[in-house]
Amino acid sequence: MRRCAASALLLRDARANAIAAKMHDRHLLLVLLLRCAAGVLEGVRPQQAPKPKTLHLKTPKTPSVLAPMPDTRPSWFKAKAPGGPGSRYAELRKSIDAGKLNTVCDEAACPNAGECWEGGTATIMLLGEACTRGCRFCNVKTDTAPPPPSADEPLEAALAVASWGVDYIVLTSVDRDDLSDGGAGHFAKTVGLLKELQPSILVECLVSDFAGAYEPCTTLATCGLDVYAHNVETVERLQSRVRDPRANYEQSLMQLRRAKAASVDAPSPILTKTSLMLGLGETRDELRRTMADLRSNGVDVVTFGQYLRPTEKHLSVVEYVHPDVFDELREEAVSEFGFEYCASGPMVRSSYKAGEFYLQNLLEKKRREPEVDVEFG
Repeated sequence: MRRCAASALLLRDARANAIAAKMHDRHLLLVLLLRCAAGVLEGVRPQQAPKPKTLHLKTPKTPSVLAPMPDTRPSWFKAKAPGGPGSRYAELRKSIDAGKLNTVCDEAACPNAGECWEGGTATIMLLGEACTRGCRFCNVKTDTAPPPPSADEPLEAALAVASWGVDYIVLTSVDRDDLSDGGAGHFAKTVGLLKELQPSILVECLVSDFAGAYEPCTTLATCGLDVYAHNVETVERLQSRVRDPRANYEQSLMQLRRAKAASVDAPSPILTKTSLMLGLGETRDELRRTMADLRSNGVDVVTFGQYLRPTEKHLSVVEYVHPDVFDELREEAVSEFGFEYCASGPMVRSSYKAGEFYLQNLLEKKRREPEVDVEFG
């Protein structure tokens, strides 16, 4: 009997201890929760739920000409009106018209001309106004046999730009597949003359893929420019729908990689830059893969902007991408993929001035750093 009574007592004590342990654990848990709620637990703070990513196309789509457009253009598409008489815009407008220079701002009907020109940035177009290619998003004139470029244009362009007093100039051009070097020598001569006339100016050259040729790419990368820009335009899947058949994703990546590699022989460090249009049916996953590809090919700067159909003869817009998506892409590009800089917004274009003040500081910093061998992932 005593043994049975002792066993009963031990069992009762064990149950009591278990209940007490559970109550103790619940007490500790309650205290922990209360402390977290008050934010006073040492070394621990309540974690906020991550902000959900803004919706973007999850199912890949393909753009086409004459396809139905989204119902209305959103309210966030607003651009600053050009300045009035006496403004910097008016002065540049007068000088450009007098010199008969072509600007991509005019040819592509860019909505940011007023803002860029007022901020001291201009984009002029060399090699004439007719392109030998016919991309389905572009409103520039096309011609299979355009007139030969003017031999005087490099000097005339350099003199005009030097007279404007701008800090940052973007030189771009139509594609000239009819020229043996794609116009690279014309670009290089313009850059050289401009640097002689105004050594402090920063020059970005936004160029074609030179049909994949090696020499034009490296000639330009080592001519003294500061930013070598070439646009991949869209994600890999949509290349054949958006760009001329002579352009392709791998060819563009190859030329950007070559430019960065060749820059070790340039007079000073250069940045490589590219741009993508959004709203053509791409998905977030495709954009992330593109950013990874760009970084693995040495691209330093990327920009994202909304595609807007110039005429009914061009590709229809698939989606008007929300500004929050552009903000998220900018954050991902810099913090996750390691781009030196990303300009991203519905109204951003490849030559947009938003990042150029930053690029000036970045280029000056790179010039102070010791030279290192260029390697890619």
